Amino acid sequence: MKGLSLNPTSGKPADLLITNGLLLPLANHSKILFPGAVAIAGNRIAALGKSEQITSEYEAPRTIDASDCLVMPGLVNAHTHAAMTCYRGLADDLPLMEWLTRYIFPAESKSDGGQVYWSTLLACAEMIRSGTTTFFDMYLFEAQVADAAKEAGIRALVGEVLYDFPSPNYGPIEKGLKYTEALINRWQGDSLIRVAVEPHALYTCSPEILARCRDLAESQGVPLGIHLAENQSEVAEVSQKYGRRPVAHLNELGLLSSNLIACHCVYLTEGEMDLLAERGVRVVHNPESNMKLASGVAPIPDLLKRGIPVGLGTDGCASNNNLDLFQEMDFAAKVHKVHRLDPTVMPAETVLEMATLGGARVLGMEAEIGSLEVGKKADVIVLDLNRPHLQPVYNVVSQLVYAATGADVRDVIIDGRIVMQNRHLLTLDEEEILSTAKNWRRKIAT
Repeated sequence: MKGLSLNPTSGKPADLLITNGLLLPLANHSKILFPGAVAIAGNRIAALGKSEQITSEYEAPRTIDASDCLVMPGLVNAHTHAAMTCYRGLADDLPLMEWLTRYIFPAESKSDGGQVYWSTLLACAEMIRSGTTTFFDMYLFEAQVADAAKEAGIRALVGEVLYDFPSPNYGPIEKGLKYTEALINRWQGDSLIRVAVEPHALYTCSPEILARCRDLAESQGVPLGIHLAENQSEVAEVSQKYGRRPVAHLNELGLLSSNLIACHCVYLTEGEMDLLAERGVRVVHNPESNMKLASGVAPIPDLLKRGIPVGLGTDGCASNNNLDLFQEMDFAAKVHKVHRLDPTVMPAETVLEMATLGGARVLGMEAEIGSLEVGKKADVIVLDLNRPHLQPVYNVVSQLVYAATGADVRDVIIDGRIVMQNRHLLTLDEEEILSTAKNWRRKIAT
């Protein structure tokens, strides 16, 4: 198989070597190495360096030759709804609230665990193919999402979406909290799957439910995720109902903390941004979804100036309509430039960090993923640079943000395991997944 060879073992033992590539570690103060190499032992990075050095010190039964390729950390999709791949294109070109209440919520009310499982497998195939190695998910039937992610071999932080109204999965909210707690216990200590507590939003969750979600997350030591200030109608509805804006409402309820992952954050005042920074809240930017739903442009440059950790997310396929984080990076850089009429805003380096180490920080995983460093988990992607739209290369970071696409990813290693080799998925039956997706389409459309 192209790019992969089998070696006899001698010297320092490793399980996999990636050699002869343009190595972009993306760690603090790290430098690009060429020709560079990575040695992987078990599920962790054992060594990085020049190819000649690594190959002289380490031997492994398998080697990936990354000649003419870029070797870098896997991407982190910090906010998505993976199983919404089954609704891709179902209801486009509509305002958020109309989109949700007239189309998405009714369609979801008829969903079941089987649909979610297969739709998540479809999402995992799409994400792996486009270089995503970790995703943060909020959806229904998250036990099936976790099972699908585990089968695909992709890293995931999952959480059952919690509402005031009955869910097609767990029914009343009381059972939803118990379902979440059982999910936390089920995946405790797993190498790939972790669990968060995830109330949907302030307009779908009462103060009492939000407080109980806060308490559950704190008692279990897991993150708390929520949609926050996504559009103007949300801000107006929350303000009218509770007499305060969304950020103030969360602060009053004691949810603003370093444990909170706030997704979208489009409509924030200067004071609210200061408060998020003071409380250590983590934010996920979803530019394509915000653009498509005409929600607005989040003040990401202002959040970054305040030192707020910011990651990048695709949101779900029903509002994007793909899970390609390379495309998301391109949009994230450009939308802020045109919005502020300033080409220096959101440089490529900043956006690439949001999709890697920044996303890892948001998910509380920066000690394990997001950069290539000795001792970290071996989540590595290899991109083919020998392509017309990627040559010549003057600045590899700019090339990644403004020219690369998910289709340029050749190989993907997650947790030390090769899950895609030469564009061939090794953990999933892609033909079966696509066939099943077509069948679900017939069911949903009728």
